[in-house]
Amino acid sequence: MFTTTRTTRTTRTIPRLHSLLHRHRHHSTLRRSYLYVPSSSSKLLEKTLSFTPSSSPDVIIYDLEDSVSPKKEDKEGARDRLRGFLQQPNIPDPERIAVRINDVNSPFFAEDVKQILSLPQIRSLILPKIDSAHDLHYVSRHLNQVYQSLPSSYDRAAPLRIIPSIESPQALINLTSIGSWKSDFGEMQGGKVSGLLFAAEDYCASTSIIRTRSRQELLYTRSQIAIAARAFGLEGIDMVCIHYKDLEYLKDECEDGRRLGFSGKQAIHPSQVETIQKTFVPTEKEIRRAALILASMKSAHDSAKGAIGLEGEMIDAPMIKQAEKIIQIAKEAGLEIPVPKAN
Repeated sequence: MFTTTRTTRTTRTIPRLHSLLHRHRHHSTLRRSYLYVPSSSSKLLEKTLSFTPSSSPDVIIYDLEDSVSPKKEDKEGARDRLRGFLQQPNIPDPERIAVRINDVNSPFFAEDVKQILSLPQIRSLILPKIDSAHDLHYVSRHLNQVYQSLPSSYDRAAPLRIIPSIESPQALINLTSIGSWKSDFGEMQGGKVSGLLFAAEDYCASTSIIRTRSRQELLYTRSQIAIAARAFGLEGIDMVCIHYKDLEYLKDECEDGRRLGFSGKQAIHPSQVETIQKTFVPTEKEIRRAALILASMKSAHDSAKGAIGLEGEMIDAPMIKQAEKIIQIAKEAGLEIPVPKAN
């Protein structure tokens, strides 16, 4: 038997279970949806100031790369336009802002880093076409040079979050070195890898893989990226769903990505955001089962038992960890958490 609660109350549970089984309303730190916004368009930049609750992504990626024409004047114009926009007083929460700069081999990379990283509002950087840890060291040297040139009044509370984009077979082979990379200058001066992002279209182009609606041809690659992200405690950000008008297909692709272990997904249109954010959280059934597992195991531990049978399944320590994770994510998303009725 379950009830739901919106306020904290005293229960006969261990403190950890007590905190897990209650709903807490606070600003979510989940990063489920990453929405690309072309920095070439002032109109689209301004639209990010007026997202509705259902279309507001967890992270907005202001893009200087693929969505901008490769012409020099267009690249520089987009960069200048983004700088001006981000210096307004009413921009989105910096924790929700990321910028995708041009890749390390482009003629625009160095100036992108110099101009964008000089803005204190930038907390996350999406790095396209990262093939190895060598590329990350190259980026880090540029970051350090920028930070060294900034005035002492420039204060950063946390390291820059670096999210490499996995776009090539070389990157896939080097996932371990990319995911475990550490800057020679330290995190505060050289950045810190916080996630792995899968760029499926670029990956398919570089491997001659033919992408289909079944996604079967990308199962191995997506699994490897999701596993590597979990291995190093990083976000795993799944590919863009190119069928952006087909929300049923998007939901299926989101559910597939969540089953593989991804923590979130990229979006190319605001209409995709709501589906992504509703899918990359536990279902009501999963939450109820997790709450039941935690409550039942608390009772079992009080009776000196290490495992119990529950609904035909044997429940032990690993399943407790899974249940705790489900409840924690549900809390972060502000979902209702059922608790056993008091006897």
